[in-house]
Amino acid sequence: MTGLATIPFNRPHISKNELPYLAEVLRQGFTSGDGPFTRRAAQLLREMTGSCQVLLTTSCTHALEMSAILLDLRPGDEVIVPSFTFVSAANAFALRGAVPVFVDCRPDTLNIDERLVEAAISERTRAIVVVHYAGVACAMEAVGEIAERHGLTVIEDNAHGLGGHYRGRPLGSFGRMAAQSFHETKNVQCGEGGALLLNDAALVAPAEIIREKGTDRSRFFRGQVDKYRWIDIGSSYLPSDVLAAQLTSQLECFDDIQFRRHAIWRRYHEELAGWAAKHEVAQPVVPDGCAHPAHLYYLLLPDLRNRQALIDHLAGKGVQAAFHYQPLHTAPAALRYGRVAPGGCPVTEQVADRLVRLPLFADLGEAGVTRVIDAVQTYKMR
Repeated sequence: MTGLATIPFNRPHISKNELPYLAEVLRQGFTSGDGPFTRRAAQLLREMTGSCQVLLTTSCTHALEMSAILLDLRPGDEVIVPSFTFVSAANAFALRGAVPVFVDCRPDTLNIDERLVEAAISERTRAIVVVHYAGVACAMEAVGEIAERHGLTVIEDNAHGLGGHYRGRPLGSFGRMAAQSFHETKNVQCGEGGALLLNDAALVAPAEIIREKGTDRSRFFRGQVDKYRWIDIGSSYLPSDVLAAQLTSQLECFDDIQFRRHAIWRRYHEELAGWAAKHEVAQPVVPDGCAHPAHLYYLLLPDLRNRQALIDHLAGKGVQAAFHYQPLHTAPAALRYGRVAPGGCPVTEQVADRLVRLPLFADLGEAGVTRVIDAVQTYKMR
C-alpha cells in the first residue's frame, strides 16, 4: 500500500448550487414531491432527451416498476431482458408476474445481442428491455424493427446513458418508455433518484396516476378536478423536492461534469492501449454512430484469475477497482421466475468473470488518473 490516500472507485460530485438550492427548499417550506425543483429538473431532462413528459421517481428501479404497471403485464407474460445487467431490469417485471427471458450480450459492446432477440420471442412476449451498457447505445434500429414486426414495446433502461446518443438521437428517446438513474454512482446524481421518460403522450395520464399512489392528485393540483380520488393501482414513487433541488443543480452543470469525465475516459483509453494490446486485454468498443457519456471505463482481462489479481494489485497501490454484474440467468431468483433464451448466455458468463471497472468520477483529477494508469501498467499477468 502506498503512503498516498486511496483513490475510491467512486466519489459523488457536488455541483456549485447544491447547497444554495437545498437552503432555498427549506426556506420555501415545500419539501415533499412535485415542488418547484421537481418541475425544473423535469424540464431540463425533457430538453436533454426530447421526451414528451418526464416524471421524477425515487429510483431507476421504481421507474422500471412503473413501466411494468403501464404495460398492464399479467402473470405468464414475457419480457425480454439482457442477462448482463442490474437485477432491477428483471425484478421490476417479475413483480407483476411476468417472466424475464434472458438474452446473451454482444462480445464487443456488452449490450443485448440484437441478433439473438427474435429467437427469444414467444406468443407471450410483451416487451423488449434494452440496457445501454456503459452508455454505449444498443443497436436500436435492429431492435426497433424486431419490436415493430412482433408488436412489442421497447423499454430503455438508460441508467448509464444520459447524454449518450445513437446516430445523433439522445438515448432515452427510442423506447416507448425509458428509465433513468440518479444514484450517487451516476454522472449526475442526487444520492438516490430516478426518472421515467415517456415518449408516448398516451402514457402520461396513466403514469401520473400510478406515480401518485393510484390517484388523480396531479390533476387536482392543476385544477382539472375539484377533488382527487383513488383511480387505479399505483404507489408512492415521488422523490422529495430536496432531492430534486440537488438534481437540478447537477443537471445545470451537466456539460462541465461531462467534460471532466470524458477527459478521464480518453486518458484511460489512449494511455492503456499499448499495455492492453500487449497483454490481450480488451478495452471498451464504441461503434460508429454511438456517442457515449463516459459513464464508466472497463477492461476485460483474459480470465477470472487475472481479473481478481488485478483488483488486488490495484488495491495494494491504493486504487479501488471493481468487477460488475453477475449473470442474471444463473441467479437463484432467475431459476424461479425467469427462463433463458435458446442458446443460453455464454458470452455473459465469461464477460462477468473478466471485467474490471476503473475509478471514474468528475473530481478524480489528472494526478489521480495518472496514479490509476501507472498502477494498471505495473500489473504482471499470471
